[in-house]
Amino acid sequence: MHFTSEQHLDDGVLEREFTLGEIPGILWTPGSASASAPAPLILLSPPPLGLRKVYPRLAARALHSAAHGYAAATIELPGSGDRPRWPAAEQAVADLRRAMGAGEPVGDEIIDALILPLVERAVPEWQAALDALLSLPEIGGPVGYSGGVISIGTRLAVVEPRISAAVLFAGSFIPRAMFEEARRVTIPLHVLLQWDDEGNDRQAALDLFDAFGSKEKTLNANMGGHTGVPQFAGDAAGQFFNRHLR
Repeated sequence: MHFTSEQHLDDGVLEREFTLGEIPGILWTPGSASASAPAPLILLSPPPLGLRKVYPRLAARALHSAAHGYAAATIELPGSGDRPRWPAAEQAVADLRRAMGAGEPVGDEIIDALILPLVERAVPEWQAALDALLSLPEIGGPVGYSGGVISIGTRLAVVEPRISAAVLFAGSFIPRAMFEEARRVTIPLHVLLQWDDEGNDRQAALDLFDAFGSKEKTLNANMGGHTGVPQFAGDAAGQFFNRHLR
């Protein structure tokens, strides 16, 4: 991990951009974090739109986390932002847009091509980032995960034992293979669902929630579109982390 810039934000929060190999990322640490009092960590998974484009939303979530004493970190997803182009992923997105533009159902073949290769690449990168982040003296466990693509969060919840709890954003297409993986998830979950999300298969999101094997799982469903998550839903997610990361 190589830090490339830093700046101080409100309330003493330190924001540092970094690279991990070719992967760009951002780390936010509260002013209270130190080697003698390391902060718990929340991994903020971004949408596949590029960190620069979604920075305001990520920074707001990070500042909210820092106010509760958590460090937060994000990394650029494969093929997004300033990372090298990924022709196969671009073709999958083009096929998706063509089907939706024509009013056709989005078939399993398109969903699998869009999501499964992304999961296969992104999950090991998140694990490498977690290795690097937890090696910093001011960062400690436990670790939470927050965001989408929901299939990435599902896979991480299965394979990464250092993640103690997860807030998952239901708002992306779900391959059928992920439902079997969901049954192997055992950590506490808090799932956010926008009921009127124009790009989301609501029934698939509900079926995935039903499939999760966690003994503690909460579905927080609100009226509104993809980007209309109300503030109180974010507050509920913060309370969830306070229960499980303290």
